[in-house]
Amino acid sequence: MKKNPWPIVLSVVGVLIVLGFAAIGAAIYTVLGEHNPVVTGNSVLVMDVKGIITDARPFIKTLDKYKEDKDIKAIVVRLDSPGGVVGPSQEIYDAILKARKGGKHVVASFGSLAASGAYYIAAACEKIVTEPGTITGSIGVIMEFANLSGLYNWAKVDRYVVKSGPYKDIGAEFRPMTSAEKAIIQGMIDNVYGQFKRAVAKGRGLKLEVVGELADGRIYSGEQAVKNGLADQLGGLSDAVEEAGKLAGVKGKVEMFIPSLKHKRIWDLLSGDRDDDEDLLGYFSKKVLGLDLVGKPLFLMTGLR
Repeated sequence: MKKNPWPIVLSVVGVLIVLGFAAIGAAIYTVLGEHNPVVTGNSVLVMDVKGIITDARPFIKTLDKYKEDKDIKAIVVRLDSPGGVVGPSQEIYDAILKARKGGKHVVASFGSLAASGAYYIAAACEKIVTEPGTITGSIGVIMEFANLSGLYNWAKVDRYVVKSGPYKDIGAEFRPMTSAEKAIIQGMIDNVYGQFKRAVAKGRGLKLEVVGELADGRIYSGEQAVKNGLADQLGGLSDAVEEAGKLAGVKGKVEMFIPSLKHKRIWDLLSGDRDDDEDLLGYFSKKVLGLDLVGKPLFLMTGLR
């Protein structure tokens, strides 16, 4: 009895089709993708912090790559973010301070939104340049909890927990939070809030009590931020680059250096890459279709999350 060859043929054809689409995608990516420009002796490195801040590693990896480069005269940190997790925001803050200690001038440039954890990062920079309509501020810390015990009772659902200590299930949604638990959370919030205020006071050269008056969680426009001392001047990215060049003593035209997409192997495209944190879908949705479907930031997100 002869074996049916069609399953094998169809499998081979399917593989060839997949490889064909992959090759076409890689070719389009290579043609349309922007590749790293040449660093000149008057270059100012522009680094993005976009979307919700959850991981400092991509930023620090790029910073470490270029901070010792003598042709990179200064750095501009372009912030377009509603904030994020406390730890990564502090990691980036510390990395910027180390770069400045190593001799690099660093200027912050605000996009549409630079609030909360994004402002924490900006406080590490030598100067802050913002558009007048930028939303910034939101200096504070917040944690949110929900008590769904009434819903569980209505649905006749019982929740149980086995724990090693009295506070291991602190914030559990199936019961009210006790006064002792609220005190623990409030103490932690106050501690991190104090860290935030001290970082802003140090970075902006403001008295701690002045920062305390500004840091009540409210948001400010860029114009308001310049007036109250949370930013230095109004302007866009090019203004921030020029300012960074001046601080670094650049003679002549300042060149903006933006590390961009590199040639990648097809499996790198399909899986994403930590350097640009973008996969093939995200790349084509923006470059080919003109859509930004990946990493869309929230408009207003109060507090470090």
